[in-house]
Amino acid sequence: MYLYHFGLRELPFTLTPNTDFFLNLKPHVEALQVLMTALKQGEGFIKVTGEVGTGKTLICRKLLNELPKDFSVAYIPNPFLTPSELRWAVATELGLKYSQNIDQQQLIHMLQQHLLNLSAQGKAVVVILDEAQALPDESLEALRLFTNLETERRKLLQVVLFGQPELDQRLASTQFRQLRQRITFSYQLRSMTPAEVVHYIDYRIKVAGHQGQPVFLPSQANKIAKASRGVPRLVNILCHKALLLCFGGGKFQVSEQDVNGSIVDTIDAKQSKSLLWVTLAVIAVSGLIGLYSYLGGGLI
Repeated sequence: MYLYHFGLRELPFTLTPNTDFFLNLKPHVEALQVLMTALKQGEGFIKVTGEVGTGKTLICRKLLNELPKDFSVAYIPNPFLTPSELRWAVATELGLKYSQNIDQQQLIHMLQQHLLNLSAQGKAVVVILDEAQALPDESLEALRLFTNLETERRKLLQVVLFGQPELDQRLASTQFRQLRQRITFSYQLRSMTPAEVVHYIDYRIKVAGHQGQPVFLPSQANKIAKASRGVPRLVNILCHKALLLCFGGGKFQVSEQDVNGSIVDTIDAKQSKSLLWVTLAVIAVSGLIGLYSYLGGGLI
């Protein structure tokens, strides 16, 4: 695409949670600090929630990369699982060897024994679930029962939940009060401030290999900050489209028109009133041209 044009080694604004692009933004650093502190203290449940696109999966990947070697990890990226499927998934992730013929009661017993063996080796065990709002009710309860496994000194298993605000809404119900009371640490991610968005865009461009004059001027980055409402995923989408438009025009610096074009083309982007009127005007003119063409120029 535009890699060679802008002197980049890789695409700077993909939606893949690449930890090479992790920026020490305050909310992301605080979330990681909360997670590491809670895990080192051996707490049962830890929860991180945030709106769609605020960086939960990136933080999750960063946590997986930075956990000390004395942690055994079961990572469940898609937790839309029944209780039995969840147990099988955890057992598999922890490297438990078992026969497919065993029943759930036998599996639970083997899991408990495996956790005791890992504990005897000085290993802490953590189950990390991304998109935890997708967990069925019965699986949430099965997860709570997992944390009943403990010795006199410590929990045999800790659970980290990453989820959207819908997870908080579900946990607020009376049905999940037991699980809710076991969540000793939690953190709610916020969107980026305009200043953080400007820094974020500049940082990712440089990590991707760009050198020389800025590709995004502060004024254009601020416009992206407003349209994206500071949501990292939307910032990435808008920047990628703006770079495509800039490249298509043979330019080396993103213009206001490029940013406007990216905003108009993105459904979830917040459009200003002036930009909305321009968009409507373009649509209206296009409609009139189409009508004129359809009537064969008979209106003139």
